[in-house]
Amino acid sequence: MAMRRIGNVRGMAVLLLAVCGGVAAAQVNAPDAKRDAEWRQKIRTALHVPTVLPPLQLKTWSRFAVAKGVTAERVTYDTADGMIVPAIVYMPSPMPKQKLPGIVVVNGHGSDKFGWYAFWSGIEFARAGAVVVTYDMIGEGERNSEKRSQAGAHDTLALEYGTRLAGLMQVDLMQAVTLLTTRKDVDAKRIAVVGYSMGAFVSGIAGAIDPRIHAVVLSGGGNYGGAGSYFDRGTRPCQMPPFHALAGIAGADLRGQILWTLNADRGPTLVMNGLQDTVMDIPHFGPEWFASLRQQVMVMHGSERNVFTTIFYPGVSHRPSWVNRDGFLWLDEQIHFANWNHAQIESAPLTHVSEWLKANDVFIAKNYMPEDREGGLMAVGTDVPGVKREELMALPAADWEKLKDRLTFDAWAAKVMKEYPAEPVVKIEELPQGLKPGSVVR
Repeated sequence: MAMRRIGNVRGMAVLLLAVCGGVAAAQVNAPDAKRDAEWRQKIRTALHVPTVLPPLQLKTWSRFAVAKGVTAERVTYDTADGMIVPAIVYMPSPMPKQKLPGIVVVNGHGSDKFGWYAFWSGIEFARAGAVVVTYDMIGEGERNSEKRSQAGAHDTLALEYGTRLAGLMQVDLMQAVTLLTTRKDVDAKRIAVVGYSMGAFVSGIAGAIDPRIHAVVLSGGGNYGGAGSYFDRGTRPCQMPPFHALAGIAGADLRGQILWTLNADRGPTLVMNGLQDTVMDIPHFGPEWFASLRQQVMVMHGSERNVFTTIFYPGVSHRPSWVNRDGFLWLDEQIHFANWNHAQIESAPLTHVSEWLKANDVFIAKNYMPEDREGGLMAVGTDVPGVKREELMALPAADWEKLKDRLTFDAWAAKVMKEYPAEPVVKIEELPQGLKPGSVVR
């Protein structure tokens, strides 16, 4: 295994893993479009993602100036099971004449479009020259019966409906991608998805099954492994049951390799993790583990091209690292911001997030404030306002009341449990393990 430094280290050892072994063997197994299509359909079937997504039914409720140089739209769009997703779309003001890249932000567990990194990303990516979609995860924000954030409502769902929950999350994200592809001001070939924690779990699967996405950033996650690995051990309905269900593709030990091979066939992916991230158990799924997985994926994929790359931050735990300079620079390489170039990003001022949160009275859960977590991030940009919660409500209160049976987790859960049978959670030890890791799958 060879290791090389990426970019300017700026006071911390930032490492990109590059595995050189296995390339000769990989030449034997070139990417196979038919195989990939079959894998994608198996994943969609396991998670109840429809072959044809529902009509978008995009509705713009209002438009407002959210920050200097940024305009935002309050919108809703349709998702799976007849439900609606409330979202905020950020864009530069004035709009550049050329088409812009698009970015979808996928929040972590308990967060939503009201979360600090959601609106920070929306504002600063828009200033850089992109159209950005942020939305509420199911059970949070306007998709919560009490309009609460940090509610964790979907954790109450029976595990037997976990695959349907995961499918809903996939369609939520894929419809946000559809929203961007239908905009005349967006270049449909320059769409990126950035996901954090639970959002990284969702985004990595979406990157595997949705070739419309060009680039993906996973921060705080990406450790899709074989039988008994991280996501097999969880208890949350949004992650453990769907990951178990994916063993039906070709055996439990090959799920990670298949997901990453499909991502590589789609386009580039960056995985960003702190070496001390105990939330994702990175001390046990660290550089060597990812390097081994990457080598196996190179064999299955057929080359090194677009196979995920990684950055590990010493002394750092769980955080949405794409807001830092490394994240902005990597995204610019892949989707090319309209207003900022590489040199401008390199010289852009940074903001210490914990200081900004305090100065602007922005909410953050106490356990995310420490310096090794979100509070310690040095985020690209300055002059980001502490956007008030009421500004980020997509629907007027009266309309939310009328539509809440198509918005909230409680309404969705009641609907799916009435319409669909429970599915016993797949037990990994009872499944055929398929081929061993590193084997060539045709």
